Amino acid sequence: MLLVLLPTELLLQLVMFLEKETDISSLSRTCIRLYSLLDSLLYRHNAQTSGSSAILWAAKMGNETTARLSMREGGDINVVDDTGRTPLSYAAAKGFQAVIELLIETENLNLDSMDPRGWTPLFWAAENGHEAVVKLLLETRNVSIDPKDFWGRTPLSMAAQNNHDTVVKLLLNTGKVDMDSRGYWGRTPLSYTAAKGYNTVVELLIQTDKVNVNSMDPRGWTPLFWAVDNGQAAVVKLLLETEKVNRDLKDFWGRTPLSIANQNGHKAVAELLSHT
Repeated sequence: MLLVLLPTELLLQLVMFLEKETDISSLSRTCIRLYSLLDSLLYRHNAQTSGSSAILWAAKMGNETTARLSMREGGDINVVDDTGRTPLSYAAAKGFQAVIELLIETENLNLDSMDPRGWTPLFWAAENGHEAVVKLLLETRNVSIDPKDFWGRTPLSMAAQNNHDTVVKLLLNTGKVDMDSRGYWGRTPLSYTAAKGYNTVVELLIQTDKVNVNSMDPRGWTPLFWAVDNGQAAVVKLLLETEKVNRDLKDFWGRTPLSIANQNGHKAVAELLSHT
Protein backbone atom coordinates (compact mmCIF):
# COMPACT_ATOMS: atom_id res chain seq x y z
CA MET A 1 0.00 0.00 0.00
CA LEU A 2 1.58 3.27 -1.19
CA LEU A 3 -0.28 5.19 1.51
CA VAL A 4 1.99 3.87 4.23
CA LEU A 5 5.01 5.28 2.45
CA LEU A 6 3.82 8.84 2.98
CA PRO A 7 5.48 10.98 5.69
CA THR A 8 3.78 10.87 9.08
CA GLU A 9 2.81 14.56 8.95
CA LEU A 10 1.07 14.12 5.62
CA LEU A 11 -0.72 10.97 6.77
CA LEU A 12 -2.10 12.77 9.82
CA GLN A 13 -3.31 15.64 7.66
CA LEU A 14 -5.11 13.21 5.38
CA VAL A 15 -6.76 11.51 8.33
CA MET A 16 -8.20 14.85 9.44
CA PHE A 17 -10.52 14.65 6.43
CA LEU A 18 -12.07 11.46 7.82
CA GLU A 19 -15.13 12.45 9.83
CA LYS A 20 -16.31 9.01 10.94
CA GLU A 21 -14.63 6.97 13.65
CA THR A 22 -15.37 3.82 11.69
CA ASP A 23 -13.32 5.14 8.77
CA ILE A 24 -10.35 6.01 11.01
CA SER A 25 -10.65 2.62 12.70
CA SER A 26 -10.73 0.77 9.37
CA LEU A 27 -7.68 2.65 8.16
CA SER A 28 -5.77 1.95 11.38
CA ARG A 29 -6.29 -1.77 10.96
CA THR A 30 -4.73 -1.97 7.50
CA CYS A 31 -1.16 -2.27 8.76
CA ILE A 32 0.98 -2.05 11.89
CA ARG A 33 2.37 1.40 11.08
CA LEU A 34 -1.05 2.95 10.62
CA TYR A 35 -2.35 1.23 13.75
CA SER A 36 0.52 2.63 15.84
CA LEU A 37 0.05 6.05 14.31
CA LEU A 38 -3.73 6.32 14.48
CA ASP A 39 -4.68 4.41 17.62
CA SER A 40 -4.22 7.37 19.95
CA LEU A 41 -5.86 9.68 17.43
CA LEU A 42 -8.87 7.39 17.28
CA TYR A 43 -9.41 7.52 21.05
CA ARG A 44 -8.87 11.28 21.07
CA HIS A 45 -11.42 11.67 18.28
CA ASN A 46 -13.85 9.53 20.27
CA ALA A 47 -13.44 11.67 23.36
CA GLN A 48 -13.87 14.91 21.45
CA THR A 49 -16.68 14.06 19.03
CA SER A 50 -18.40 10.85 20.15
CA GLY A 51 -19.19 11.51 23.80
CA SER A 52 -16.41 9.25 25.12
CA SER A 53 -18.38 6.19 24.03
CA ALA A 54 -15.18 4.13 24.15
CA ILE A 55 -14.89 4.33 27.93
CA LEU A 56 -18.58 3.51 28.32
CA TRP A 57 -18.10 0.42 26.15
CA ALA A 58 -15.00 -0.56 28.10
CA ALA A 59 -16.88 -0.29 31.40
CA LYS A 60 -19.74 -2.43 30.10
CA MET A 61 -17.38 -5.10 28.78
CA GLY A 62 -14.80 -5.00 31.55
CA ASN A 63 -12.04 -4.06 29.11
CA GLU A 64 -9.38 -2.38 31.22
CA THR A 65 -7.04 -1.74 28.27
CA THR A 66 -9.64 0.20 26.29
CA ALA A 67 -10.66 2.14 29.37
CA ARG A 68 -7.05 3.11 30.05
CA LEU A 69 -6.44 4.22 26.45
CA SER A 70 -9.63 6.25 26.38
CA MET A 71 -8.76 7.97 29.65
CA ARG A 72 -5.24 8.71 28.44
CA GLU A 73 -6.63 10.50 25.40
CA GLY A 74 -9.15 12.60 27.33
CA GLY A 75 -12.10 10.22 27.74
CA ASP A 76 -14.62 11.59 30.23
CA ILE A 77 -14.72 9.29 33.27
CA ASN A 78 -18.05 10.82 34.33
CA VAL A 79 -19.72 10.67 30.93
CA VAL A 80 -23.45 9.89 31.11
CA ASP A 81 -25.10 7.84 28.36
CA ASP A 82 -28.66 8.16 27.10
CA THR A 83 -29.94 5.94 29.92
CA GLY A 84 -28.40 8.20 32.56
CA ARG A 85 -25.60 5.85 33.59
CA THR A 86 -21.84 6.35 33.89
CA PRO A 87 -18.84 4.06 33.29
CA LEU A 88 -18.56 3.44 37.06
CA SER A 89 -22.24 2.51 37.22
CA TYR A 90 -21.85 -0.14 34.50
CA ALA A 91 -18.60 -1.55 35.86
CA ALA A 92 -20.02 -1.75 39.39
CA ALA A 93 -23.14 -3.57 38.20
CA LYS A 94 -21.07 -6.26 36.46
CA GLY A 95 -18.32 -6.54 39.04
CA PHE A 96 -15.46 -5.46 36.79
CA GLN A 97 -12.97 -4.81 39.57
CA ALA A 98 -9.98 -3.86 37.40
CA VAL A 99 -11.92 -1.16 35.55
CA ILE A 100 -13.29 0.18 38.83
CA GLU A 101 -9.81 0.34 40.37
CA LEU A 102 -8.64 2.27 37.31
CA LEU A 103 -11.49 4.74 37.59
CA ILE A 104 -11.12 5.21 41.34
CA GLU A 105 -7.44 6.10 40.94
CA THR A 106 -8.36 9.20 38.92
CA GLU A 107 -9.28 12.61 40.26
CA ASN A 108 -12.75 14.12 39.94
CA LEU A 109 -14.54 10.77 39.67
CA ASN A 110 -18.17 11.10 40.76
CA LEU A 111 -18.61 8.09 43.03
CA ASP A 112 -22.26 8.91 43.69
CA SER A 113 -23.51 9.54 40.16
CA MET A 114 -27.24 8.84 40.21
CA ASP A 115 -29.22 7.37 37.31
CA PRO A 116 -32.90 8.11 36.58
CA ARG A 117 -34.11 5.48 39.05
CA GLY A 118 -31.99 7.03 41.80
CA TRP A 119 -29.30 4.34 41.83
CA THR A 120 -25.63 5.07 42.47
CA PRO A 121 -22.79 2.65 41.56
CA LEU A 122 -22.98 1.28 45.12
CA PHE A 123 -26.63 0.34 44.54
CA TRP A 124 -25.72 -1.65 41.42
CA ALA A 125 -22.83 -3.45 43.12
CA ALA A 126 -24.91 -4.26 46.20
CA GLU A 127 -27.90 -5.57 44.23
CA ASN A 128 -25.69 -7.91 42.22
CA GLY A 129 -23.69 -9.14 45.19
CA HIS A 130 -20.28 -7.90 44.07
CA GLU A 131 -18.56 -7.99 47.44
CA ALA A 132 -15.13 -6.91 46.16
CA VAL A 133 -16.60 -3.91 44.35
CA VAL A 134 -18.64 -2.84 47.37
CA LYS A 135 -15.49 -3.06 49.45
CA LEU A 136 -13.55 -0.95 46.93
CA LEU A 137 -16.22 1.74 46.93
CA LEU A 138 -16.46 1.81 50.72
CA GLU A 139 -12.68 2.04 51.06
CA THR A 140 -12.64 5.31 49.12
CA ARG A 141 -14.34 6.88 52.18
CA ASN A 142 -16.01 9.29 49.80
CA VAL A 143 -19.00 7.23 48.74
CA SER A 144 -22.49 7.79 50.10
CA ILE A 145 -23.19 4.57 52.03
CA ASP A 146 -26.94 4.84 52.61
CA PRO A 147 -28.55 6.75 49.71
CA LYS A 148 -32.23 6.23 48.94
CA ASP A 149 -33.63 5.65 45.46
CA PHE A 150 -36.96 7.01 44.28
CA TRP A 151 -38.81 4.19 46.06
CA GLY A 152 -36.98 4.65 49.36
CA ARG A 153 -34.74 1.62 48.89
CA THR A 154 -31.06 1.61 49.91
CA PRO A 155 -27.99 -0.44 48.92
CA LEU A 156 -28.51 -2.41 52.15
CA SER A 157 -32.12 -3.23 51.32
CA MET A 158 -31.17 -4.35 47.79
CA ALA A 159 -28.37 -6.59 49.08
CA ALA A 160 -30.70 -8.03 51.73
CA GLN A 161 -33.56 -8.67 49.30
CA ASN A 162 -31.19 -10.57 47.01
CA ASN A 163 -29.66 -12.64 49.84
CA HIS A 164 -26.14 -11.24 49.43
CA ASP A 165 -25.11 -11.80 53.03
CA THR A 166 -21.44 -10.84 52.59
CA VAL A 167 -22.44 -7.47 51.13
CA VAL A 168 -25.00 -6.97 53.89
CA LYS A 169 -22.26 -7.59 56.46
CA LEU A 170 -19.93 -5.06 54.80
CA LEU A 171 -22.62 -2.38 54.84
CA LEU A 172 -23.67 -3.11 58.41
CA ASN A 173 -20.06 -2.92 59.58
CA THR A 174 -19.86 0.70 58.44
CA GLY A 175 -22.32 1.61 61.20
CA LYS A 176 -23.80 4.19 58.84
CA VAL A 177 -26.86 2.43 57.43
CA ASP A 178 -30.50 2.66 58.41
CA MET A 179 -31.57 -0.92 59.02
CA ASP A 180 -35.22 0.07 59.17
CA SER A 181 -35.34 2.05 55.91
CA ARG A 182 -38.63 1.55 54.09
CA GLY A 183 -38.94 0.72 50.42
CA TYR A 184 -41.87 -0.63 48.42
CA TRP A 185 -45.10 -0.70 50.44
CA GLY A 186 -43.33 0.57 53.54
CA ARG A 187 -41.37 -2.63 54.07
CA THR A 188 -37.95 -2.90 55.69
CA PRO A 189 -34.96 -5.11 54.80
CA LEU A 190 -35.91 -7.45 57.66
CA SER A 191 -39.46 -7.69 56.35
CA TYR A 192 -38.29 -8.80 52.89
CA THR A 193 -35.66 -11.25 54.12
CA ALA A 194 -38.04 -12.77 56.65
CA ALA A 195 -40.59 -13.40 53.91
CA LYS A 196 -38.03 -15.06 51.65
CA GLY A 197 -36.42 -17.17 54.36
CA TYR A 198 -32.93 -15.71 54.05
CA ASN A 199 -31.77 -16.99 57.43
CA THR A 200 -28.20 -15.68 57.34
CA VAL A 201 -29.25 -12.15 56.42
CA VAL A 202 -31.99 -12.20 59.04
CA GLU A 203 -29.40 -13.24 61.64
CA LEU A 204 -27.03 -10.47 60.56
CA LEU A 205 -29.75 -7.86 60.93
CA ILE A 206 -30.95 -9.18 64.27
CA GLN A 207 -27.44 -9.44 65.71
CA THR A 208 -26.88 -5.72 65.34
CA ASP A 209 -29.44 -5.25 68.11
CA LYS A 210 -30.47 -2.04 66.35
CA VAL A 211 -33.13 -3.32 63.99
CA ASN A 212 -36.81 -2.93 64.87
CA VAL A 213 -38.11 -6.50 64.81
CA ASN A 214 -41.68 -5.22 65.15
CA SER A 215 -41.57 -2.67 62.33
CA MET A 216 -45.03 -2.56 60.79
CA ASP A 217 -45.90 -1.92 57.15
CA PRO A 218 -49.09 -0.17 55.97
CA ARG A 219 -51.09 -3.41 56.09
CA GLY A 220 -50.10 -3.94 59.72
CA TRP A 221 -47.62 -6.73 59.06
CA THR A 222 -44.34 -7.10 60.93
CA PRO A 223 -41.42 -9.29 59.76
CA LEU A 224 -42.94 -12.10 61.85
CA PHE A 225 -46.18 -11.90 59.86
CA TRP A 226 -44.28 -12.22 56.58
CA ALA A 227 -42.20 -15.17 57.79
CA VAL A 228 -45.32 -16.92 59.10
CA ASP A 229 -47.33 -16.30 55.93
CA ASN A 230 -44.59 -17.92 53.83
CA GLY A 231 -43.99 -20.83 56.20
CA GLN A 232 -40.42 -19.82 57.02
CA ALA A 233 -40.13 -21.79 60.27
CA ALA A 234 -36.39 -21.17 60.71
CA VAL A 235 -36.87 -17.42 60.44
CA VAL A 236 -39.85 -17.51 62.81
CA LYS A 237 -37.64 -19.31 65.34
CA LEU A 238 -34.90 -16.70 64.93
CA LEU A 239 -37.33 -13.85 65.46
CA LEU A 240 -38.93 -15.43 68.51
CA GLU A 241 -35.52 -16.09 70.05
CA THR A 242 -34.84 -12.35 70.18
CA GLU A 243 -37.54 -12.19 72.87
CA LYS A 244 -38.48 -8.79 71.44
CA VAL A 245 -41.04 -9.92 68.90
CA ASN A 246 -44.68 -9.34 69.66
CA ARG A 247 -46.37 -12.53 68.49
CA ASP A 248 -49.82 -11.29 69.47
CA LEU A 249 -49.99 -8.23 67.25
CA LYS A 250 -53.03 -7.94 64.98
CA ASP A 251 -52.96 -6.64 61.44
CA PHE A 252 -55.55 -4.25 60.02
CA TRP A 253 -57.95 -7.15 59.44
CA GLY A 254 -57.63 -8.40 63.02
CA ARG A 255 -55.47 -11.40 62.16
CA THR A 256 -52.54 -12.60 64.26
CA PRO A 257 -49.44 -14.50 63.11
CA LEU A 258 -50.88 -17.66 64.68
CA SER A 259 -54.22 -17.33 62.88
CA ILE A 260 -52.38 -16.90 59.56
CA ALA A 261 -50.18 -19.93 60.26
CA ASN A 262 -53.28 -22.04 60.91
CA GLN A 263 -55.06 -20.61 57.89
CA ASN A 264 -52.13 -21.49 55.62
CA GLY A 265 -51.58 -24.91 57.13
CA HIS A 266 -48.07 -24.19 58.38
CA LYS A 267 -48.14 -26.61 61.31
CA ALA A 268 -44.47 -26.27 62.31
CA VAL A 269 -44.81 -22.49 62.42
CA ALA A 270 -48.04 -22.70 64.40
CA GLU A 271 -46.33 -24.91 66.97
CA LEU A 272 -43.49 -22.40 67.37
CA LEU A 273 -45.97 -19.59 67.92
CA SER A 274 -48.02 -21.61 70.38
CA HIS A 275 -45.01 -22.58 72.44
CA THR A 276 -44.56 -20.45 75.55
